[in-house]
Amino acid sequence: MPILDETHPLFLFAMDQRSSLLEHTYDEDSGEPADEAEAERVRAGKQLVYRGVLTALAAGAAREHTGVLVDERYGADVARLAKEAGLQLAMPVERSGREWFELEYGDDWVAHVDAFDPDWVKVLVRDNPAFDADHREQQAAALADVAATLHDAGRPFLVELLVPGTDEQQSAVDDYDRDLRPDLVVQVLEFLQDHGVEADVWKLEGLDRREDAERVVATARRGGRDTVQCIVLGRDAPEEQLDAWLRTAAPVDGFVGFAIGRSNWEEPLEDVVREHLDTEAAEQLIAANYRHFVDTWLEARGDVEHGVDAGAV
Repeated sequence: MPILDETHPLFLFAMDQRSSLLEHTYDEDSGEPADEAEAERVRAGKQLVYRGVLTALAAGAAREHTGVLVDERYGADVARLAKEAGLQLAMPVERSGREWFELEYGDDWVAHVDAFDPDWVKVLVRDNPAFDADHREQQAAALADVAATLHDAGRPFLVELLVPGTDEQQSAVDDYDRDLRPDLVVQVLEFLQDHGVEADVWKLEGLDRREDAERVVATARRGGRDTVQCIVLGRDAPEEQLDAWLRTAAPVDGFVGFAIGRSNWEEPLEDVVREHLDTEAAEQLIAANYRHFVDTWLEARGDVEHGVDAGAV
């Protein structure tokens, strides 16, 4: 497992979107490519986004703290290039676009992980105490099996947890993200842990208040789970909102970085796909967005050197 702590942060550049990418950027309502030519355009788009990562590295982003989260389906070439470049590689094993967790490659998923040998194996899970109890139990059992298999193989497990509010929950408070979601995240973490879902890293939605971030870390580390870490996910939030979430989390021990995707690359990629923006200009924009979020984190943390040689941006 790579070294990961407050002074060795991980800034994951996420580009593992699949069905949502097809829907929002390539206008395919089904979430699937119309044909192989379309699939190839999606692969080319991921390669463009990855060149934005390389542009950020060339401009001073620290290689040792930079990671790439990318899928096999459209990003296999990117995964191999990231590995060759010495970047930390995270790859998803969940099937995209499903309401409940489902493995992308069914019973063959381990072979796919072994073929790429990522530093982090990631799953996306949506949960909420108000969701159907039977489905929650089934999902937790499936995730626990994945966790056990990975840990038996010595592979770190990264769980991306989304806690979307029900209509009733949303209407019960003025601000769901601020007023209710933190409590629900704590409840879901406890539920998953109690059902055998042992994550090495929890990738979590941003929090507005430091005390909530501290409470979430304490829950992630309860019961002797002292080495478990947390990172902030982007959720396609506007820059101002995402900056606020990063500034809240960065000073809290136990939060050790972020995984940001669409906020880095969605607009530049869409401009290339739809408006034929120059690809080099898009790569520069992607790099600048990523560097901005890294700077925001480092400035808020305060005890990680900013010099290029010291591993900062």
